[in-house]
Amino acid sequence: MKKTKVTIDNEKLQVSSEILRALAHPLRLKILEFIDKYQNINVNKIYNTLKIEQSITSQHLRILRNSGVVITEKTGKYVHYHIDYEKVDKAMVAVNNFYA
Repeated sequence: MKKTKVTIDNEKLQVSSEILRALAHPLRLKILEFIDKYQNINVNKIYNTLKIEQSITSQHLRILRNSGVVITEKTGKYVHYHIDYEKVDKAMVAVNNFYA
């Protein structure tokens, strides 16, 4: 059996693990599905419609934002969220290829 040299780009590994961590939580997936449905929505609409506490919603949105899965856009006093579909698509391809 031939040994393969293991070389991992630590920076890419950290970014990838942060994205996968963000996507691996059921409530965050529910929030993402809701954002996907409305395309561009503010936090008030998210927590009121999904019946989630504002503080919990904000914590999960922070994780999604920090991972780059969602992007924010400030309009007046409101912050609107939308999905970075390119980033989510890349994560989905990576996960699907892992078990191909």
